[in-house]
Amino acid sequence: MSSNSVAPGRDTKARAADAKPPMREALVAAAFQLFLERGYEQTTVDDIVALAGVGRRSFFRYFPSKEDVVFPDHERCLADMTAFLAAGTGDEEPVGRVCDAARLVLGLYAENPAFSVQRYRLTKKVPGLRAYELSVVWRYERALAEYLRARFASRRDGNLRADVIAAAVVAAHNNALRSWLRSDGQGDATAAMDHALGLVQSAFGTAPPPPADERPEDVVVVVSRRGAPLWRVVQEIETTLTRD
Repeated sequence: MSSNSVAPGRDTKARAADAKPPMREALVAAAFQLFLERGYEQTTVDDIVALAGVGRRSFFRYFPSKEDVVFPDHERCLADMTAFLAAGTGDEEPVGRVCDAARLVLGLYAENPAFSVQRYRLTKKVPGLRAYELSVVWRYERALAEYLRARFASRRDGNLRADVIAAAVVAAHNNALRSWLRSDGQGDATAAMDHALGLVQSAFGTAPPPPADERPEDVVVVVSRRGAPLWRVVQEIETTLTRD
């Protein structure tokens, strides 16, 4: 048999290996298949690894617990969001910055609407998963609050303001996201998110100054005695213009 006749078989095997999903994704797919077939509580880690064709050690290399396999992407998203906040120059309007950070989380869900809806339905049914999700949401809120605390450090109420705004951003984000998930991932999630976060920005943000050519012109009115010398009038105008 020539080497040329052997090569196609090797290429086929290589393509088959490449076509297999990475182990992490395979574990998630196996877990959700079993959750749908048997229920979350009735599915064990041993069941998941058996279906995925890997060992228990492989599972725990990727996921500390069975709950973590339901939220496989949140650690990455939290890291991305924190990095986004840290990458700012410091000149950005802080409320707008945290709203943009929240939009990154929406992008995570929008990447795979079918999976996001499936997870939402599962989480609604399992109290333990709802509690786990709340702990995840709290971590996002803390990351936003820490960024804002640093930006508002010079204010007397800086910490309070930071915590209130962070909570408002999370509440707005969750409201828009859950409305989208309840609609089975239909509709424009971005528009709903922009509307919700717009309320936060209008309540807490600082509007940017208008362009120079759109700013109202200053008008100075000077009252002077009739017959006052011109130098006196000019002096009064200069004094008014330089007054704080």
